Amino acid sequence: MTYVYKDLKPEGLWKYFAEMNAIPRPSKHEDEIRAYCKKFGEDLGLDTVVDEIGNVIIKKPATPGMEDRKGVILQGHMDMVPQANSDTDHDFLKDPIKTYIEDGWVHAEGTTLGADNAIGVAAGMAVVAATDLEHGPVEVLITTDEEAGMTGANGIKAGYLDGDILLNLDSEDEGELYIGCAGGIDTNANFKYTEEAVPADMTPFKLSLTGLKGGHSGLDINLGRGNANLLLNKLMLNASERYGLRLADIQAGSLRNAIPREAFATVVVPTAEAENFKAFVAEFLEYAKAQLKDNDPGIELEAIVTEMPRALIDAEAQANLFEALSNVINGVVKMSEDMPGVVETSSNLAVVKSKDGIIEVCSLQRSAVDSERDRVGAEMVKIFTEAGGEAENSGSYPGWKPNVASPILAAMKEAYNNKYGKIPEVKVIHAGLECGILGAVYPHWDMISFGPTIRNPHSPDEKVNIESVEKFWDFLVDTLKNAPKK
Repeated sequence: MTYVYKDLKPEGLWKYFAEMNAIPRPSKHEDEIRAYCKKFGEDLGLDTVVDEIGNVIIKKPATPGMEDRKGVILQGHMDMVPQANSDTDHDFLKDPIKTYIEDGWVHAEGTTLGADNAIGVAAGMAVVAATDLEHGPVEVLITTDEEAGMTGANGIKAGYLDGDILLNLDSEDEGELYIGCAGGIDTNANFKYTEEAVPADMTPFKLSLTGLKGGHSGLDINLGRGNANLLLNKLMLNASERYGLRLADIQAGSLRNAIPREAFATVVVPTAEAENFKAFVAEFLEYAKAQLKDNDPGIELEAIVTEMPRALIDAEAQANLFEALSNVINGVVKMSEDMPGVVETSSNLAVVKSKDGIIEVCSLQRSAVDSERDRVGAEMVKIFTEAGGEAENSGSYPGWKPNVASPILAAMKEAYNNKYGKIPEVKVIHAGLECGILGAVYPHWDMISFGPTIRNPHSPDEKVNIESVEKFWDFLVDTLKNAPKK
């Protein structure tokens, strides 16, 4: 086992977490981690299959005396969000995740940790590898490509899984049980551009907006954090009107389901306005710091003279892009009326990138109400097309409707109360858990999502609380021991 985990409990869970973090596994690049999961099950002599879409399913029979219990599926996803700080040299296709422990938390060195969802998958592995647990029939379902499109959940077929209860191990607050989640839809737009020659007497600048917290575009969308894409666009729009700024290249944001932390652009301004532009950038930074001082105070913004770009994005495409990004829906759209403090509908402008005559814009809309998800997605398409872009919605997935009469919910509340002397909180999460998709294929499943405490998922500040992992594990073991009878 990796040295950093040697004294942590439960030993098996941390062992498999360490092994998974040694294997590169960003979404869409999961062959190696899939092979690892398959070999794990086969080496235990358990029934192990990889389905048509690439999900891994491992089945273990009931332990003696527990054959009368309902079958339980332990579900997590094998991929992780690949995010690194701009000053961190890390190749997510080759390099292992480097971790360290500080103040009771496991962190990664300048990258996402991958606790989302390697901790959940490791817990499922530890259950079927253990020889000292009591449980009914158990199946471990490890889905593929959850973070970048829910591909594994969307491709699941009936007939592969036998259980009646799904425990999704992909939530991020110990002591909370989730019984519903938001659905989502991607809105993607393209703005075509032609290249124009750089006019004479221009000064080139590299704009770098960094230092924001970013985070999960669902769980953290209500925290008032800065969106690097929107901030950079606001700066460039104002500078184009005041100083004649022209855009040569933009690379802003990185992932559809992460609040963008960093945004970069190469621009030029008339040399006669260069000093005024630099002063404006400094003023804009102070304005942004004042706006974000309570929720995202680390913002940094630089305008550094750079090499002259080969060409510029044509003026019309630039104006269209700036207009569209000025009007997009971003942040919390509506809070839930039924569950106080829960976001019902939101939108996140995630990625803006130019390459080979196309500016690609990606956003993700979420809602607990499918009709609202579709309405906001349609409004985003309208905004982009009216500004001269081509846009469409794709990748729609349903929300998960709560079932407050769930038998496994009642059993888990009782088990938690017996163990820790309090009733766990029951919540709906503003994130895209796979439960809604999986439940559409297996509608008889009784479903709960829970997990240890993870903070700042989808960002390099991601960390998992060590004490909460042990509590999560003990609770999972008790849940399996007390699973309802058939």
